[in-house]
Amino acid sequence: MTTSDPFRMELSRQIWATRYRAPGEADIQASWRRVAHAVAAAETADRDVWAERFAALLDGFRFLPGGRILAGAGTGRRVTLLNCFVMGDIADTLEAIFEALKEGALTMQHGGGIGYDFSTLRPAGTVAHASSTIASGPVSFMHIWDAMCATMLSTGARRGAMMATLRCDHPDIETFVDAKRDPAALRHFNLSVQVSDAFMAAVAADADWPLVFPLRGDAPTGGAVVERRWSGTRAPVPCRVVRSVKARELWQRILRAAYDTAEPGVLFVDTINRDNTLAAQEHLSATNPCGEIPLPPYGACDLGSLNLAAFVIAPFTVDARLDLAALAAAATQAVRFLDDVIDVSRYPLPAQATEARRKRRIGLGITGLADALILLGLAYDSDAARALAAEAMRSVRDAAYRASVALAQEKGAFPAFARDAHLASGFATRLPADIRNAIATHGIRNSHLLAIAPAGTISLLANNLSSGIEPVFAAAAERRVLQADGSYRTHRVVDYAWQCWQARGATDAPPAFVEARRLDPRAHLAMQAALQPFVDNAISKTINVAADIPFARFAELYREAHALGLKGCTVFRPNPVTGAILSAPDSTERVPCCGIEREAD
Repeated sequence: MTTSDPFRMELSRQIWATRYRAPGEADIQASWRRVAHAVAAAETADRDVWAERFAALLDGFRFLPGGRILAGAGTGRRVTLLNCFVMGDIADTLEAIFEALKEGALTMQHGGGIGYDFSTLRPAGTVAHASSTIASGPVSFMHIWDAMCATMLSTGARRGAMMATLRCDHPDIETFVDAKRDPAALRHFNLSVQVSDAFMAAVAADADWPLVFPLRGDAPTGGAVVERRWSGTRAPVPCRVVRSVKARELWQRILRAAYDTAEPGVLFVDTINRDNTLAAQEHLSATNPCGEIPLPPYGACDLGSLNLAAFVIAPFTVDARLDLAALAAAATQAVRFLDDVIDVSRYPLPAQATEARRKRRIGLGITGLADALILLGLAYDSDAARALAAEAMRSVRDAAYRASVALAQEKGAFPAFARDAHLASGFATRLPADIRNAIATHGIRNSHLLAIAPAGTISLLANNLSSGIEPVFAAAAERRVLQADGSYRTHRVVDYAWQCWQARGATDAPPAFVEARRLDPRAHLAMQAALQPFVDNAISKTINVAADIPFARFAELYREAHALGLKGCTVFRPNPVTGAILSAPDSTERVPCCGIEREAD
């Protein structure tokens, strides 16, 4: 590898050339300069200075902005630089439903992934008294969205990603849970159930669980009426109990579907909202397609990842260490970079621009964790590895928050900032005293700062770096990659840390190297739990398990995830329904570990 050519793998070069290279760019350094100058245009002074600093931040894959930023910044194309959006609440009328569909299509056309909470749509079989028509239910309308996404792909739009969520007390929850048992159904959606603390308590107690829906002006006949804060409402509203089920049976149905088809995932919505720094202003019930950013209606995710492997000093030696000071300095620069992206990006819809600029959410995270641990000689499933990862994320958190306070002093706090409510939020109560005092005095530029994304494509760009906080899938793997003509090509890829080890002349495995399939599933949970306290948004994490895992053990992972305070849980078990992006050469298991076809970078 030379300074002018940082690529070690041909596939990484191809990813750059086909996804991120602008016309006329001879090398990736030119791409980095383009992006840096475009983002620095948001600065009112010293733009050239900031462009140089941003280019230095990008150099050597130290900081990996979200793919939409790399692909679109400075190109002049009418695209958004933000990876994903949660769309507006869907009102329960035919006109509103198809208006929401149009907004989703326009957002996807500009390159954004989209997420929806379909809980506002009335359950199948309900009579709409105004028109005397019978509702077909939220899942039926999801099929229309799925067809829209497929149609957008046929027009040459970039591969779309969608997330659908539904409340665990919606009367159509069972239909939603089983929707993807049909291998041909809803293939452009990821599905997640909104799981409440009350539901988990009902499961533990083996209690009855009422399935309800807001009255919406209907006469309350044929069932009890209860108060619920429903999706799209700011306060509890009267809801009719349509029927009741055994909570434990519904929970088992959710887990059986996940066991058999890898979906749905679960979102622990009460944990999400307790931790939200804007809990007094918004209620979160949907996420972007990979789950690392819970967002309000028309919210957007502005993502970037710091490459931990790039901050390891003296790898594979007794003196190996993670340069936390350099990591914190990079985090400081990255916050300014992502904050500037909000101002230079286009937005598919005016409501999205308004929401982004009012709250200035960003999602700075890390990638390459597993490879960094290998370079440091730490096994992924060890206490020492979790302690190091937590220390790194704490350093990123503190640097990011201090940088955002400094930006507030320079440019102003985000317009929706409310000091007392912000500081009383769950996440803010855990900040160091000096940061809380600084926020109280100066405000803060960004409502949220941290998220850990899958970072699959951008990590592949960075010479097959381990993605996000996932363990290394395999030393070598076959990766199926979508081509520009819609076909797939399989590439053999070698893990980044393994490449570094081989470059030293070694032929055996690096010390501390462990493949994902060799890990106890609880090691995945433990790593996610170690980092979640330092992340104000959320973490995208796939817990890969063996095909022969007993169902009881599989189910226990979800209960543990809730008990550990995680904001969501996705467990993937190889199955005949779900396709694959990665496969190990010596294994028949095919696992879509953070598959680049399912994420939005």
